[in-house]
Amino acid sequence: MRKVAGMKLTNRLVAFVTLIVVCAMFVLFIGGAISFRKLGTDFLSHYLSKVVVEIDHAIANPVSNENIGLWLPQLLKASDIVELEINSKTGLLYHYEQIQTVGKSLDLIVNRYDLPSNPGFYIVIKSVPPYADFAYSIGAMSSLSLAVLVIVLALSWGIRWLRTQLLGAELLEHRGRLILAGRAEEVHTGDEREWPATASIALDQMIAELREARQERSRFDTFIRSNTFLDKLTGAANRVMFDNRLQTLLQDKGAQGAVLMIRIGDWDTLVHESGKEGADEWVKEVGNVLSNAILRFPDAVLARYYDTEFAVLLTHQSAKDARLFATQLMKALERLSPPECLEEENWAHLGMTFFTTGERRGRLMEEADMAKRSAVLQGSNGWYAFKKDVVADEARGSVRWRTLLTRVFEAGGPDLYRQAVKDAKGEELHTELLARIKDENGLIIKASRFMNGIDLVGMNSTLDRRVVGKALHLLRTGDGREVLSINVCAESLGQRAYQIWLRDTLLQTPRSVLNRLQIEVSEAPLVKHFDAVRPTLRMVRALGCAVVVDQAGRSVVSTHYVKDIQPKYIKLHRSLIRDIHQRPENQLYLRSMLGACDPTPTQVLAVGVESQQEWKVLLQLGVMGGQGRFLGPELSSSPATRKRQRWRKQ
Repeated sequence: MRKVAGMKLTNRLVAFVTLIVVCAMFVLFIGGAISFRKLGTDFLSHYLSKVVVEIDHAIANPVSNENIGLWLPQLLKASDIVELEINSKTGLLYHYEQIQTVGKSLDLIVNRYDLPSNPGFYIVIKSVPPYADFAYSIGAMSSLSLAVLVIVLALSWGIRWLRTQLLGAELLEHRGRLILAGRAEEVHTGDEREWPATASIALDQMIAELREARQERSRFDTFIRSNTFLDKLTGAANRVMFDNRLQTLLQDKGAQGAVLMIRIGDWDTLVHESGKEGADEWVKEVGNVLSNAILRFPDAVLARYYDTEFAVLLTHQSAKDARLFATQLMKALERLSPPECLEEENWAHLGMTFFTTGERRGRLMEEADMAKRSAVLQGSNGWYAFKKDVVADEARGSVRWRTLLTRVFEAGGPDLYRQAVKDAKGEELHTELLARIKDENGLIIKASRFMNGIDLVGMNSTLDRRVVGKALHLLRTGDGREVLSINVCAESLGQRAYQIWLRDTLLQTPRSVLNRLQIEVSEAPLVKHFDAVRPTLRMVRALGCAVVVDQAGRSVVSTHYVKDIQPKYIKLHRSLIRDIHQRPENQLYLRSMLGACDPTPTQVLAVGVESQQEWKVLLQLGVMGGQGRFLGPELSSSPATRKRQRWRKQ
């Protein structure tokens, strides 16, 4: 990939022109100085040759030879000749030397001349160099000084003119740098002064087309995800998404809950009596009631399983709470006025079954269907629960949750377990810290189970403060290379008190520590509270912490947040990863998510990788890395416990 030049175009041209002018001036001055010196030397040589001719004639003429000692010293002194010697084969004939010399002996010019009229005679002359007595003066060098000043002024004017002419090109280059930096939305329309104008107009048009293409791609990706996992009519989950979530939940340790099947009449009868539009309106009306009813269960899933049958998945709920919810749900449905083709007292029937970890999904749906049929046989609106032994029925109300969580926080907060996140080459990207607490019996409870209790008693910010504090302590006392990622509730990030506490805590932490901390936020709560959470996430990024969005795909939402907050990673929910090599619809969803992240620096990670087949397909689809038991187990943050866990693993 080509690199962008660091120096602006105008600066490069100005530097080039200035360098050319300075070089030309330097060459001109050097050439002038050499020529000036050469002229002086030639003049001196020519003058001395005339003196030598006169001496030669005087020696050859007997009359002049007798008077040479009278006139020669005056001539030599006037000619700035410091020393003169007339020699012959017999020896020195005449020697002249000035008592006070102008130049030093090392600075004198020595010349030797033969006398043509007197063979065997020669003269050695030591003279002062030309211009040795001259110094710089404004008067003498005024023309040269004026020339230099004119050149400097002309150069300054030329540079200003060049900058003015190239301002448009510089503006165009600046816009190009912003586009390369991912800020194309800020400069979608160029300045009128940009030059060349054709390039500016072409860039405007291409940015407009790019924006339209991105919007169309976003709509298309949302359309794909919606049609893959959502029911077009009600907006609830479809059968594919419901089965994925249920299958994933059944494989999680300690999972429990209930499956409810609601039948609201016969579809063919509704279409025949009320028409297609009337039947659709009735289904949407019932769907709205069911959607409102499950709002108090954050992890519940509502799906339109068949035309007039809905399925509800309640996770981490006791049998008692599920029965109470079924009763309340039937009362809410009985308030509706059914179409005339349905009996007012016999149109809503609900079947329910309970599940724990390890059960088969197909068997559970059969139990729910059998319970629904039993409710139909009762001949009136009502519900029926499939009779089975509920192994784990941990009914825990708000009082018990508050007592347990208060004890946990008084003891120092939750325990933090570690799980490595690795890239395609097996190298560790970062380590995610997973919060775990212990119940009254010392059994470990996962965050997916106790988060409902946290929401119930309103201790989200308390939990997040303890987790952030422990993570920063681990980073300060660690080896200085490990990157840790922690989960923070979106509700906490939207609270003013928690925002101030988080800001003050991060400001008191060295930048080198913050660069190794990542803040993870669940996708669905993030989108729900996006306006309240966005300023906090931007502040976190500005302080040096990376932002990660996890549980992506747990619910179908828009991915506009990717471009807004630009998270470092997006972690896909484990329900999308489980058996992805056998589920083309999950692969389609993953491709859509990768397409949404393609124009941004955000990378996609997979969570819950359990097998080689899943990992191979994920890498082929283009994910950057993954997390799961196949890539690395969960280990306690305690060194002793971690050592024992690794020994057991081996």
